[in-house]
Amino acid sequence: WDKSSIWYKAVVRADQDHSITIGFSSSVGEGSVVKTLSATTTQLETGLPPDTYVGHYVIVGSGCVLKSCRVDDFVLVGDKCTILEGSIVSDHVILEPGTVVHPYQHIPSGQRWGGNPAQKIADLTMGEKESIQEEAEKIHATALDHILEFLPHGFTYVQLEELEKKAAEAEAAK
Repeated sequence: WDKSSIWYKAVVRADQDHSITIGFSSSVGEGSVVKTLSATTTQLETGLPPDTYVGHYVIVGSGCVLKSCRVDDFVLVGDKCTILEGSIVSDHVILEPGTVVHPYQHIPSGQRWGGNPAQKIADLTMGEKESIQEEAEKIHATALDHILEFLPHGFTYVQLEELEKKAAEAEAAK
């Protein structure tokens, strides 16, 4: 899933035997936390394991918390949303910023939800459904720009700039 992105100050943390899956072309926004319940919890009230699943083309906004939940494909999770354990957010859903999805709540496909607790606002139009994938692909393109700026050790960017300058000079000399 090399098109997924985890943005600055975001945390993805699973305890021991629990897993976190993040799908193709999905992104976890700045300062968001994606986690599982503690290792002492072996299963949810539903009988399922307390894993966290984020599907394909999912956009998790900044400052969100996802805990042992399932977010299916083509979902836009607005900034500062909270999705708690056992919750299921189906395909083609938009959660308005600040929405709180309570434990074991189910958000049906093709709808816009908001509030605390989360409540249905409207059905999504076909255009809104299609825009989720388009936005996810735009975020991926932005992530590619940020890869070049990543500085794992000090002033690596200075060396990159020097190499780019030398390459430009060599090209101009041809």
